Amino acid sequence: MNYTDKSRILIYTRKPQKDYTESLANSIHLAYAEGDSDFSPLNNNYGILFAAATIDERNVIVEKGLKNPYLFRMNDGSFGIIAVRIDKNGNDDPESKGHIMLWTSADLINFNYCGLLKIHDDLHVEKAICEYRTDRGEYEICWHDKSGRYYINTIKNLSDKESVSPPAESEPYAGKLPATKLADINPGNILELDDESGKAVYDYWTPVYNTGIELPKNVCISSQEELKAIKATARYSDGSAALKEVDWDLSGIDFSKSGIYKVKGHIRQKHYPFPLAKGYADPVILPWNGKYYYLATNDNVNDIGIYVREGNTIMELFNPGYKESIILDTNEERNLIQTFWAPEFHIIGGELYILFAVSGKQWGPQCHIMKLKKGGDIMRAEDWECPVPVRRQDGSALAPDGISLDMTYFKADGASYVVWSYRKGIGTPLDTGSMLYIASIDENNPARLTSEPVLLSRPLYGWENIQGTINNEGPYALVTDDKVYITYSGGAACGYTYAVGLLEIPKGSNYLDASAWKKSTTPVLSYYFTDGIYGPGHNSFFIDNDGDLMIMYHGELVLAGFDTRCTAMHRVHIGKNNRPIFNMSKKRDLNPALADVTLTVTVK
Repeated sequence: MNYTDKSRILIYTRKPQKDYTESLANSIHLAYAEGDSDFSPLNNNYGILFAAATIDERNVIVEKGLKNPYLFRMNDGSFGIIAVRIDKNGNDDPESKGHIMLWTSADLINFNYCGLLKIHDDLHVEKAICEYRTDRGEYEICWHDKSGRYYINTIKNLSDKESVSPPAESEPYAGKLPATKLADINPGNILELDDESGKAVYDYWTPVYNTGIELPKNVCISSQEELKAIKATARYSDGSAALKEVDWDLSGIDFSKSGIYKVKGHIRQKHYPFPLAKGYADPVILPWNGKYYYLATNDNVNDIGIYVREGNTIMELFNPGYKESIILDTNEERNLIQTFWAPEFHIIGGELYILFAVSGKQWGPQCHIMKLKKGGDIMRAEDWECPVPVRRQDGSALAPDGISLDMTYFKADGASYVVWSYRKGIGTPLDTGSMLYIASIDENNPARLTSEPVLLSRPLYGWENIQGTINNEGPYALVTDDKVYITYSGGAACGYTYAVGLLEIPKGSNYLDASAWKKSTTPVLSYYFTDGIYGPGHNSFFIDNDGDLMIMYHGELVLAGFDTRCTAMHRVHIGKNNRPIFNMSKKRDLNPALADVTLTVTVK
């Protein structure tokens, strides 16, 4: 895209559609335009900012949405956003009477929710606008209620919410709907940005894509092996790059004769078909002693038992004739009966473990752990120690009043931690929704916590609380040189709205301080980014034998409320500033028009 001196940002919500429900549509969306061109939706027309739910006195989540957002400049040149909070069905929200929502942002990339701003005691706000009046050194909030009465409040400092003036009745303020051909939206307003700011917003909220291919220059080789080792550099829209292997055509080159040759090649793309395995959810792969091992929740056997596959290559795990063993079956004596959920391989203290959840005769999954015996074979059930439940530091049950599941492990700064999902009152009016907790462990005794559990996240956003499912589950850590990322899943685990969210924290932080973690306001992977894979979620990561970081997850073949969960996988791209990009699609990873290349080589 070519940038002019001025660009424009449109803020809006969407009108609910059959697949894009109120929980998604009633959120803040952004679109970009330059010059006289029409607006293009950012973030693939998926919501960027969602209203956070509230928690009632029973500890139950009360879902919220928003309407009529307005974007404005603050006195220091940064941005402010206001909107009206509504209930989950789009109606007036009793908790929000007389209030508007307020966010601030330095760049329209990172947002700070400032809470509710009270502008009236008794009236529901229908719509509001806000502008900074430089002549008076204050912000002017103009708004109206549903009956068409107009009011004005003023405030000098938005961070001092108590200093807002009482409302004064006013004449109707001027306003018109923005001109755009975008369909099925509820437009807010338009704000002009300078070239640099507009480019930054556009680049960040536009999915990264392959823009070019570069080959080495002045290549001198003397053998087929040297030619096969030459890789191409793929360039991307955010300025990042990735190395790609090339299948070189050797037919036109004679290595017995010195000379200059033009060699054709086709860039090899690491792409795995979907579905890799039908009826297998919550997938993980472990590279171990030169082989790959695959674990997943096996929906084909009603989630009973832990099955593991072994292969010399990744595709051997999924091609016909794959090698699969059951390493943990039902055992009434041990009270291992049902819901063998989300098994994960983890190397803890140099030993191999599987973390998983399981129920006894009475339904109620709880986190368990089992260890591979010294020198044991992963594929042999007898080489695994008996599983034991993970317990609190005092030896008591992890979730005596609810269920625990989806436990994962990570190590950072020399310390070990587990993260899991906990839920209380499932299927009752007192359902808390599934919540993410973190605690420390001793890697020499990972079945026992060494700290009190700390609440990390609840499903407060509309995309996490949708289709009747209130989920924060399936956490998995990605530890990099400078950060710890925890991906997790929200929405309907067996539906198309399932999506992957993100928590992140700088290395060296206190990982047990929930306030130190940053939670993304929008998913980092959803069905809007996966080219026909619906409900992508409950992911894991591994590094393959080529050194590429891969993300595994389950998804579905059709846009449905409930369907067969199937294993999927693609490459994680490391983007600008070493930030992982989890939603890289096949076409954006490699532009097919750039896949055929020609290299000039000198044979010595």
